[in-house]
Amino acid sequence: MDQQKLNELKLTAARVRRWVVEGVYRANSGHPGGSLSCTDIITYLYNEGMSIDPADPKNPGRDRFVLSKGHCAPALYSVLGLRGYFDINEMKNLRKIDSFLQGHPCITHTPGIDMSTGSLGQGISAAVGMALAGKVDGLDYNVFSVLGDGEMQEGQVWEALMSAAHYKLDNLCAFLDNNGLQIDGKVDDVMSLGDIEAKAKAFGWNTMVIDGHDFNEIDKAVGAFKSHKGEGKPFFVICKTHKGKGVSFMYDNPGFHGKAPSDEEYKIAVEELDRAIEEAEKEVNA
Repeated sequence: MDQQKLNELKLTAARVRRWVVEGVYRANSGHPGGSLSCTDIITYLYNEGMSIDPADPKNPGRDRFVLSKGHCAPALYSVLGLRGYFDINEMKNLRKIDSFLQGHPCITHTPGIDMSTGSLGQGISAAVGMALAGKVDGLDYNVFSVLGDGEMQEGQVWEALMSAAHYKLDNLCAFLDNNGLQIDGKVDDVMSLGDIEAKAKAFGWNTMVIDGHDFNEIDKAVGAFKSHKGEGKPFFVICKTHKGKGVSFMYDNPGFHGKAPSDEEYKIAVEELDRAIEEAEKEVNA
């Protein structure tokens, strides 16, 4: 990836994080921690990795995206708004009763949403169905999905992984937002997942472990997925991330799994994120 594109992605991600905090703060509810940890993955996909067109969001040949960890909708909404699917200022109405930006993604209300999600474990199953439909219909689109590591404790996830391998869905790429934390604390303490990569391989997937905040590594993972199409194996990317990435007091803090910042915390977060945006803008314009 060239340096200019890298700088542009960093700037977009900084802006996405700023809108995540803005939306959750104004709603006084939501899930900032996990939204901030998966921001870079979703930012890359919608700005570089996926074949999509905000002006034609229902194009049958488009790539699909499923946010299996649906509670982290603020990240997806912010990416969609900045990408042009709707006015980004709608983030100020996040979770309001008359807003189309609900607490979890809803395909019938929000432009750019490919699948309603929220019940953990079910999103990846829907992504498997979409990928299978593409094969049956003879369409050459890709399906991308982001899961949470706490979500991997759900049995339905493993049924989906088994099904994807059985049907040879090499048009399916799943990203695990592996921040190591869930609402009750450390994933390893609540229900350890063991060697996730070994398990995914055993279920018949190609795998890769990357830094989920490094756009060059995300780019290489998506490139590897696309280069392996035709081999008959789905692709599983384990992304090492940090909950609350970009905001000092949320960083690796499970307390902000589903908690909005206070007035004082909001001010601190805004100062930090605005500074990050300013620094990223300098790099882009250098």
